[in-house]
Amino acid sequence: MNKTKAFHDLHHGAGPLVLPNAWDFGSAAVLAAEGFAAIGTTSLGVAVAAGLTDGAGVTRDETLALATRLARLPVPVTVDIEGGFSEDPGTVAEYVAQLAGLGIAGVNLEDGRADTALAEPGHQAELIAAIKSRAPELFVNARVDTYWLRLQQDSTLARAEEYVQAGADGVFVPGVTDPDQIGRIVAAVPLPVNMLYSVAGPSIAELAALGVRRISTGSLLYRAALAGIVDVARAVRDGGAIRSGIPSYREIQAITGS
Repeated sequence: MNKTKAFHDLHHGAGPLVLPNAWDFGSAAVLAAEGFAAIGTTSLGVAVAAGLTDGAGVTRDETLALATRLARLPVPVTVDIEGGFSEDPGTVAEYVAQLAGLGIAGVNLEDGRADTALAEPGHQAELIAAIKSRAPELFVNARVDTYWLRLQQDSTLARAEEYVQAGADGVFVPGVTDPDQIGRIVAAVPLPVNMLYSVAGPSIAELAALGVRRISTGSLLYRAALAGIVDVARAVRDGGAIRSGIPSYREIQAITGS
């Protein structure tokens, strides 16, 4: 299977691509075994697992190491590379080319910087264009962080248009939960639109009806896993009931191929 082509095709299927986001090989492997058609990564999970800060551009090596392991999965994988780990277009493009060489099908490139500022859209477009020039088949999901950071929200569509013109394959606007706003974004963007699933926002069916083509879980699964760890540890300590359905040691060994 050509995973990169398959990943592109998943954005144009009968329904939206529901993309769970993993943070290590084990989490990705169990999601693939569950039948999810593609797997993404969560930069928060990757960063915190390494004792680092998300969104600060400091997980370049950890992200590459994880991508190397995830490339062996039987499904397409897209990798969150934050802002590209550099402001130099050539450096970002070379890094993404390494990912493509491993067999990674896509990347998520955000225009937020350190959770406090937005990149200049023209420069962000240069990064996208450099990536597409170096790895033209890779799916580039251009993330617009105006709603996520609550900054310059009136520039959302202009930014999206600039990234489309630069060669992006999809546009991601996390932080939007109002159906009318989502509908306006979908209508204005000629590429597959990605939204972040929110428990307080529209359901998967409602997002599909609005024309959303990709729905990511972001850091939700990682945060839920941490909550689950604490719940089970408390149950062991306090003599409480432990939830059923926890995979056995041998089941995990089998899923990860060990």
